[in-house]
Amino acid sequence: MSDGFQAEKSKAAAWFGELRDQIVAAFEHLEDTQVEGPTADMLAGRFERTVTKRTADDGSDAGGGVMSVMRGGRVFEKVGVNTSEVFGELGPAAQKAMAARGVPGMEDDPRFWASGISLVAHMENPHAPAVHMNTRMFWTPHAWWFGGGSDLNPCIEYDEDTEHFHATQKSHLDPHGEDLYPKLKEWADEYFYIPHRNRARGVGGIFMDDRCTGDWQADFALTQDIGRAFLPAYVPLVEKRRNTPWSEDDKDTQLVHRGLYAEYNLVYDRGTKFGLTTGHDANAVLMSLPPMAKWT
Repeated sequence: MSDGFQAEKSKAAAWFGELRDQIVAAFEHLEDTQVEGPTADMLAGRFERTVTKRTADDGSDAGGGVMSVMRGGRVFEKVGVNTSEVFGELGPAAQKAMAARGVPGMEDDPRFWASGISLVAHMENPHAPAVHMNTRMFWTPHAWWFGGGSDLNPCIEYDEDTEHFHATQKSHLDPHGEDLYPKLKEWADEYFYIPHRNRARGVGGIFMDDRCTGDWQADFALTQDIGRAFLPAYVPLVEKRRNTPWSEDDKDTQLVHRGLYAEYNLVYDRGTKFGLTTGHDANAVLMSLPPMAKWT
């Protein structure tokens, strides 16, 4: 595989940027329409965009991204929708990890390219669920693949919310094969699990990695539909729960659950590990961490 993949790379990176813009607009609309409850008199939140840069060991350009972060809004206490496009050469540890995943030849040609979108939302109202979503494409001269998914992380669970989130994802995946949703749901249940707590971090969703059927267009279309499923799966839940009255006990439950979320992202999350080990902007990589959390 060679740099003839440039058109595919450009197409994927452009799509991740388009999805970011759609989500940012939808979330700012939620802020504008929050006219009830204890946060209604606050200024509607707005995303601040910051360009991030990644520099190779020799000082050359190695890509970067755009951090889009909103803090202290009416609906969102903290939400980030980041995109990135990075490239260069993988170090020895990363080469070894690639080899363990079945990618041959990395010791001879360790070049890589990766682009994606990563989203984490932490809410003002404890009844409105936190959420995570990401999709990405990874390329080396020897292989390419897609990955990502989304999962719901409520601190106060509602069965009907979980059902809606999963049903919406299923409806977007079924056109790609009705056997796909059960597989990606099971994968998410396994991936978003915290062994040292012996529990899941939320109520699940969908997840895939190393997706390469040999048909780039088909795999890219699936990745796009995973992204397209996000807003209709999530926004109705926020609209339903954002005006629910909450107590101090509810807020305490939220903060403890955020501690659980932070543990997972710092100990197990592959994206966090990859971003930090390849030298990407640490603030962008750790955007997923909540603004406040507690441990009992």
